[in-house]
Amino acid sequence: MHMLLVEDDDRMAQALATALTRRGHTVRRVVRAAEALRYAREAEFVLLDLGLPDLDGLELLRKLRTVCDLPLIVVTARGEERDVLQGLRAGADDYVVKPFRMAELIARIDTVRRRTSAPEPAAAERRVRTGDVLIDPAARTVTVDGAEIRLTRREFDVLALLAAHPGDVRSREEILDRIWGDAFLASSRSLDVHVAGIRAKTGRAALISTVRGYGYRLGPGTPDALDADAPDGR
Repeated sequence: MHMLLVEDDDRMAQALATALTRRGHTVRRVVRAAEALRYAREAEFVLLDLGLPDLDGLELLRKLRTVCDLPLIVVTARGEERDVLQGLRAGADDYVVKPFRMAELIARIDTVRRRTSAPEPAAAERRVRTGDVLIDPAARTVTVDGAEIRLTRREFDVLALLAAHPGDVRSREEILDRIWGDAFLASSRSLDVHVAGIRAKTGRAALISTVRGYGYRLGPGTPDALDADAPDGR
């Protein structure tokens, strides 16, 4: 892959670039947010430090998500839980705290790469409506009362997976394995954050029901599967 490394620490950047190059990747290292925005469209994967000289990394992450949907892992010294949650909510596919083992980071890169290059987990032919929420897996769109809602790639994948089998409860382990690609490396807390993001962005807290101690389901009502060729099911 062609990887964009956004890192202002020279020693860390050199170590990362060396490890990635040895594994066959090409690496463009940039220091400033403006450079990251300039070169993002040429990359296939982004590693993003949050401590940048010209812009906070979280703000850069939000800007990147408005122009591209590249696989992206935050690699940072900010390790408090609130920092991790903010990074995931802003659209990071994963979050790695410094110091870290290089083998772990490589494993996480491989996991995110497999997930983002694999077929969509719920690419069903049928749209699903629950209340005033319409989920279209083929078009990867979600509308609430006729207005399209912008979800991150992973938020949509979670919602589409639940919508693929309306009414069925999906276990946390299954969702983590299907969406994150590796239930061992993925954080169960990450799943909670993405479900909370879906609820907040749609403004429909009851869109996804929590089955305590097990997992999630699309709910609370029984969703209607709509024929993909029929406009809004009519």
